[in-house]
Amino acid sequence: MRKRLGAVDRRLFKSVADAHLPGCDRVLPRLSRAADNSLLWVAVAGAFALTGRRRMRRAATRGLLAISLASPVVNLLGKQAFARARPSIADFPLARLAKVPTSHSFPSGHSASAAAFAAGIAMEAPARVAVPVGLAAGAVCFSRVYVGVHYPGDVLAGMALGMCAAMVTRRLWPGQTVIGEARVAATAPLHDLDPDGKGLVAVVNSAAGHECGTAAALRKVLPEAEVLEAGPGDDLAALLRDAAARARVLAVAGGDGTMNCGARAALDHGVPLLPIPSGTLDHFARTLGLETMEEAVAAYQAGHVVAVDVGEVAGRVFLNTASLGVYPAVVDQRRRWDGRIGKWPALVVAMATVMARRHRPEELLVDGRRHRVWLLFAGNCAYQSRGVAPTHRDRLEDGVLDVRLLTAASRLPRLHALASTVAGLAGMSRHYLQWRADTVHVESPQGAGARIRLARDGETFTAAGPVTFGKRPRSLLVFRPVD
Repeated sequence: MRKRLGAVDRRLFKSVADAHLPGCDRVLPRLSRAADNSLLWVAVAGAFALTGRRRMRRAATRGLLAISLASPVVNLLGKQAFARARPSIADFPLARLAKVPTSHSFPSGHSASAAAFAAGIAMEAPARVAVPVGLAAGAVCFSRVYVGVHYPGDVLAGMALGMCAAMVTRRLWPGQTVIGEARVAATAPLHDLDPDGKGLVAVVNSAAGHECGTAAALRKVLPEAEVLEAGPGDDLAALLRDAAARARVLAVAGGDGTMNCGARAALDHGVPLLPIPSGTLDHFARTLGLETMEEAVAAYQAGHVVAVDVGEVAGRVFLNTASLGVYPAVVDQRRRWDGRIGKWPALVVAMATVMARRHRPEELLVDGRRHRVWLLFAGNCAYQSRGVAPTHRDRLEDGVLDVRLLTAASRLPRLHALASTVAGLAGMSRHYLQWRADTVHVESPQGAGARIRLARDGETFTAAGPVTFGKRPRSLLVFRPVD
């Protein structure tokens, strides 16, 4: 079979060598050289990042992450394992012949990187962007045969590996929250809101995320609103409490941590919350269907208010998730790095640091049963995927906590936990437990008063045990777009 496939590969290569495609003799060799060392894809990713749009930045990041996975697999493993010689160039047209690399032929590294980048882009970017990138990637793949450095089989194998690498990025970095599909509890619309924002107090956390100019844009579209900006040194929680005390509607612009503080202030003063996404992830706002400031303002002006659940742990609310175990330690380490290298590289460094420092599983009693706990995750409402990093909810008013527990293996516990989490395989482990409840009680075997480190919506804090994870069903009024 291998000999037959090799013979077919050589015939196809000869067919391409004998073909004359008008215009391709100039374009394809240049395109092939541009993709050396993935420079073409780095340039495209840089252009996407410069657009300033969150979706394009995510696409660029996923594409480069896919290349970083595909390239070492192809060059360090694939080429060494198969050691296939490059095609013979004895009868190849010299006008389009490229410099023949010294490495082995199978699989094609250029093709793997091109396919990985294009597939990563397609997972995040709209079709009008993904299709041209895909066509460029296809042209790079074909160019490797057209310039005489690869057999077609090398290219096809490289493309397959590249697409697989892009799929693996879903495990390492989950996709965005599905926008606006979560079910909520309907309420009567608010018809007497001032469209210019009178009675609305907005707090903009200028230290959150990457969106600049949010405060100025709000003042322009809602001229009667009171817009406050919170800087890095300000007490955000106190500012939100004061704003909620005099607001008819409390608007909060920031990421999930900022939204958490805003939800607590809105609950305490009984006012509806207008989430304005301007953070890094914006899970809560996106689940409601709010992706931009303009959509949030339109939802306010339409008066479309709904009721959603909030979770509660140790007296503090959470909108998305709360957890204990290794994750709070990772968050603490990430904060030390994200200002210097960015959030996602900081997350990788933080995970490596926590594991290298011999972080141990915690001995805890969870609902009366003793476990060695690596991670306990509690989601506000049920998440749809398994594992310890779910992203999608179908409802925001189901009255339950989605509880996921990763316990320690008897052998190599640290390596087992890290591999399960990074590879996304925790959901298939016998040390992984998942259930739904309205409360979860956690305490230390050391007794009352033992300190427990927790995280909720990306913010960490320490509480005296025991702690209880609970629900406040349909307690928060929020704005969302009209269906």
